[in-house]
Amino acid sequence: MLTHPTLDQLNTLGLHAMAKAFIDVEAKLEAKELTHAEWLGLLLDREASARRQKRLHYRLRHAKLRQDACIEDVDYKSPRGLDRALFAKLAEGTFIDEHANLIITGPAGVGKSWLACALGHKAARDNHSVLYKRVSRLFADLALSRGDGRHARLLRSLARVDLLILDDWGLEPLDASMRRDLLEILDDRHGRNSTLLTSQLPVDSWHTFIADPTYADAILDRIVHNANRISLQGDSLRKKSKPRPK
Repeated sequence: MLTHPTLDQLNTLGLHAMAKAFIDVEAKLEAKELTHAEWLGLLLDREASARRQKRLHYRLRHAKLRQDACIEDVDYKSPRGLDRALFAKLAEGTFIDEHANLIITGPAGVGKSWLACALGHKAARDNHSVLYKRVSRLFADLALSRGDGRHARLLRSLARVDLLILDDWGLEPLDASMRRDLLEILDDRHGRNSTLLTSQLPVDSWHTFIADPTYADAILDRIVHNANRISLQGDSLRKKSKPRPK
């Protein structure tokens, strides 16, 4: 077999993982025992795996998740009221396929953001597009985008992503432009894509927090009524993770 011309062709076609696999397989003594179909199958498997990893790397880079979290590392032992069966069901991603929402509430430090990022990481592994945004920074970006002509483009990008994670909702009061932007984002996504919100505020207080009855009704109608909910309790996990004084 003419090894070098074959490698040149594979690399020319952009099949770099197949080219590397070709070298690896040919170097093994067992290679002589493989049929042509088995050879081809091994090379194709290596190329497909490499491309999956490349796509995952791109999705995670675009997602900009705040924490390096994955569902396999979820702590179910801490007493914070996390329902293992419910979280495992959500991790399957059915709610994303159904364009439903998810709300995670609880006091500071109980792991809301970490769990949201873990679900975002799993969604990316499942070939969904994901984007993480802290709500305060999102509103700041939207305000700046009005002045440089990016506002409409930014809203379109927020509408398209399969799973939009809005972290730390409810930390600062909303002004009129924030309410308009939030309603537009949720309206564009409603019934089309999924939104995950984390908040220290219980859902029952969101209407009062929004501080405009008309906008509050419209916003809650688009986010709450088709949302799965995780309500956490307990002390901050950050305090527990601090080293004890000697």
